[in-house]
Amino acid sequence: MSDDRKKIKDTRRWVVKIGSALLTDNGCGLKHELLDNWVKQIIELNVRGIEIVIVSSGAVAEGVARLGWKTRPKVIHELQAAAAVGQMGLIQGYEVCFQKYGKHTAQILLTHDDIADRARYLNARTSLITLLKLGVTPIVNENDTVATDEIRMGDNDTLAALVANLVDADLLVLLTDQEGLFTVNPILDSSAELIKEAKAGDKVLENYAGDGGSLGRGGMRTKLKAAVIATRSGTQTIIASGNVQNCLVKMSNGEDVGTLLTTNKGPITARKQWLANQSYLQGAVTLDGGAVIALTKNGKSLLPVGISAVCGEFKRGEIISCIDSSGNEVARGLTNHDSAQVRLIMGKSNKEIGKLLGQLDEDELIHRDNLILF
Repeated sequence: MSDDRKKIKDTRRWVVKIGSALLTDNGCGLKHELLDNWVKQIIELNVRGIEIVIVSSGAVAEGVARLGWKTRPKVIHELQAAAAVGQMGLIQGYEVCFQKYGKHTAQILLTHDDIADRARYLNARTSLITLLKLGVTPIVNENDTVATDEIRMGDNDTLAALVANLVDADLLVLLTDQEGLFTVNPILDSSAELIKEAKAGDKVLENYAGDGGSLGRGGMRTKLKAAVIATRSGTQTIIASGNVQNCLVKMSNGEDVGTLLTTNKGPITARKQWLANQSYLQGAVTLDGGAVIALTKNGKSLLPVGISAVCGEFKRGEIISCIDSSGNEVARGLTNHDSAQVRLIMGKSNKEIGKLLGQLDEDELIHRDNLILF
């Protein structure tokens, strides 16, 4: 047992994502005996003092079965209809199982807008933490009924990682029908070895990732990306097979279950988590070499003099990306000027900017308190 595995024994808040394959009968509706098994394990973890937030797939699969469709649809409005019908059965199933133990559940449906808007982000955070303090188990899913491709988070692995940030989770558990991350596809190559432990964000791991199955949108690649997102709250990640008996309980014992992705990063503030988790940015500015060093090495704010190019149209107070000359994202943050003003003042000193704009309310284009590095 590694030291990092031992530390899991002391964790007190988990986000557990359960995939469709672990809740449904090969996509033909929910299997309630499977739900019973997950709830039983979660109750045992609660007894040990571990709070659990569940991010549950299965709504679309349940809806497809209830509507009598043979396959998962691809058209967005049909997917939304299936999600709406299936979510009823999914939540009902969880509620019935938890009520056997006298425990309450809460349904939380999120969209990207809930993450993008600062006030809604904080409200979601407060609501989830309050529910946990009340001993209620939140059941989280993306609000597929209203989400479109343009505002979709993408998959429940990503959603689970964002929820881990929201509640400052100690551990993110991504349950799938695979044992974890292997060196090669174990179905195709008998020499495949399970990677028991690695650092989240290690680029080498991407070479081992595959794609998702027919029931869900996620795959191993999305799970690796989710683990990187989770590190923003100092959260460790385990990718493991939900087919292993009592897998959650075994994890809490520190046993070698699945692939543990560790981080040596401490949690960042909720404000900077919010900045980092934005998927849709309004524009970008290109930094010169000096500005890159000032931000990444010296912890400085971003000044207009360090900007060499502007991309897109954005307003004051919107989130923009900061890229280097090679196109790599260095940081992102809240801009103090709109795109038209930035084009006017980029590369200029504060003295020159004052003359151009007539006044200068802020010296910085992005203050370091409103900026997150990558």
